[in-house]
Formats: sequence, C-alpha cells, structure tokens
Amino acid sequence: MEQTQKIKRTFRELFGASPLIFRAPGRINLIGEHTDYNQGWVLPAAIDKAIYLAIERREDDSIHLFSDDYSEHFETRAGELRRSGKLWPDYILGVVEQFLKDGHSLGGFNIAFGGDIPLGAGLSSSAALECATATALSSLFDLPYSRLDLALKAQAAENEFVGVKCGLMDQYASIFGKKGHLIKLDCASREHDYVPFAASDLRIVLFDTQVKHSLASSAYNRRREECEAGVGLVKEHHPGVSSLRDVSETMLRQYVKPHDETVYQRCSYVVGEMNRLQEACEHLEENNFRQFGQCMFETHYGLKNQYEVSCFELDLLVEMVETRPDVFGARMMGGGFGGCTINLVRAEAAESLAAEIAGIYHEATGMRLAAYFVSIEDGAGCVTASHA
Repeated sequence: MEQTQKIKRTFRELFGASPLIFRAPGRINLIGEHTDYNQGWVLPAAIDKAIYLAIERREDDSIHLFSDDYSEHFETRAGELRRSGKLWPDYILGVVEQFLKDGHSLGGFNIAFGGDIPLGAGLSSSAALECATATALSSLFDLPYSRLDLALKAQAAENEFVGVKCGLMDQYASIFGKKGHLIKLDCASREHDYVPFAASDLRIVLFDTQVKHSLASSAYNRRREECEAGVGLVKEHHPGVSSLRDVSETMLRQYVKPHDETVYQRCSYVVGEMNRLQEACEHLEENNFRQFGQCMFETHYGLKNQYEVSCFELDLLVEMVETRPDVFGARMMGGGFGGCTINLVRAEAAESLAAEIAGIYHEATGMRLAAYFVSIEDGAGCVTASHA
C-alpha cells in the first residue's frame, strides 16, 4: 500500500488529478534455466516487488511520462513514436506501438511510475514496466486483450522497440503470477499449470553479486546457436525433431557427441534441465523441499560445468551455502556471468545467514553483497480505483 500511495502522491503533484494505479510484479525462476528458447519448461513466480504505474487519459494525443526512480520526464505524441535515447521510456512506448500496430487509435495519457524492484538484479523490472503499461492501457482504452495477449504484446515491445530478443517467461510470470504458486510454463504451447509452493517455514533469499560481466550478451547468443547446431545434427537422423525438447540424451550421445563435444555439453545440460524440472515439480507435489533444493544445486553445477555461463562470484555464493543445513537449495539465476543466486533458506535462519554471507563475500571479493527477501504474489492488475 505504501508504494501505491507514494506513486499516487507523485502523480497528483505532477498532473493535479487522481489516477488509476496498476501494479505489475518482478519475477524469480526456481528452476528451468536456458530452457525457454529451447521450447522447454520453466518454473517462475511473480514476487512481492513490483512496478506501480499511475495513469489517466488526456484530451489530446500527447504522452507525458515520468519515472519516479530516475526523476526524469519524457514527452511525445501517439503518432510520433521513436526511441527516446533514455531506455526507460522505450519500455512504455514499445507497448503503445504494439497496440497501434493492431489498429487501435489510442489517445494521449499521463503516466507516473516507480517501484521497489531492485534495478539490474535480474528480477525483470523492465518486463514489469511493460506489463504494467500493457495492463493499464488495455483497461484505460477498453481494448479486447486476454492476459496471454498482454504478455505477448509486452514481450514484442521489448523484442521490436527496445531491441532485446528476450523470451516470454518474464512477461508471462508478471501477468499470470498467483500468490503461493509457481508457474509451470510450457514455452512451446504457451500454456501453464500452477504448482503450489507451500513452504511456510522457508524463505526465498536472493544474493546479488553486484557484478555483470561483459561476456553475458555475446555468450547468450552463442549458447542459442550451439543449441540450434545440436538440434541440426540430430535432425539429420530424426527429421521430426524441431527443438531440444524433442531430443533425448541417447540421441545426443549418438549424433552430437562424436561431432562436437562443446555442442554436446550445451545440449546435454538443456535436456537434463528439462528432465530435472519435471522431477523438481514431483518433489513439490510431495512437499519434499530438501530434494527440490538438491535439484537447484544440480542445475547450478550444470550451468557452471556444461553450459559454462556462471562466474567466480556466483560459484562462490553457491559454495558458501551448499553444506549449511539451513539452506535447502541454491543456484545462479538468469542468463549468467553475474546477477543473483536464488536460495531456499529455513525462515528462522535467513536474516542471520544473509549477514554472515555478506561479510564473507566482502572479504573474498571486496564487493558489497545485497540480499533480497522475496515472497510469491499475484500478477499484474489494477490496485486502486480512479478516485479512491
């Protein structure tokens, strides 16, 4: 409620009116890393850190935007969309462009937004802003979009206007989040099941390395190419194969390993991770969080040794908690080469563990460690009426 009131006050000071306010959360991903672009499954969840966006219609076609986090303004017109040069307005303008492409004649509007998603931590603040915008504009202008449509429009905004070729997971989690549940998303069919996460005695803790190595973007593209190369080698013998989702470890050993050891390791990790996600969901159904956590550790070492997208800082954080009985599972989260580890920690030990790990991490690296405690919340929606 504090964030809602804060952005409402900001909006009133700027525009002198009572707005509609929408919330769209960031996300975590418990397991299923680098499986999305291989047509596999992922297991994300919306979190209790979000973007809060206040909006009202204007009488003209002007678009007035204000970022509370950056204390910056941006103005344009609905018929004159172009990249802003500041990045943050582009996440909003990209969504506007998607709606205009569908033939909707949007009028002008005022927006002020802010939130409590740590920037640059890999919790998808950009996707949250896109989803908040899509949800708000769809409601404001009474557009006929489903929740899946909104997630796809938000993804397309980032792909086409911002220029980042992300998958659908971040936007999907922000739109479809459900309190107390993980989202088992099938990236091929774009359908999902909700998996209860009834771990009342555990806390989800993120340790932010505060680093982002320059390898990240080039290595991400290269991993995609290596996966595609592996699919191509299998496809020569099995024409029906279209992605690593259709491939078995036996196929990889038979058709890929003799040809290219590196490509084999990349593909073997992905195929193994898809299987591991299914196993992890079975453990959740049994409320066996110790075994679920073991799957998280296995994912980390697959990402480190087979997919090779980890780094010293991420490995250090996982190694520091691996033998601690209060930590059920840990792994690097996200594209790699920096960002956060995600940890399942016994609730009563979480804060003391974070303080201890921060001290050890600072001694080893000279860097400050940030710790974020998150819970699983609902997805995007309106949080206040116009004159509330």
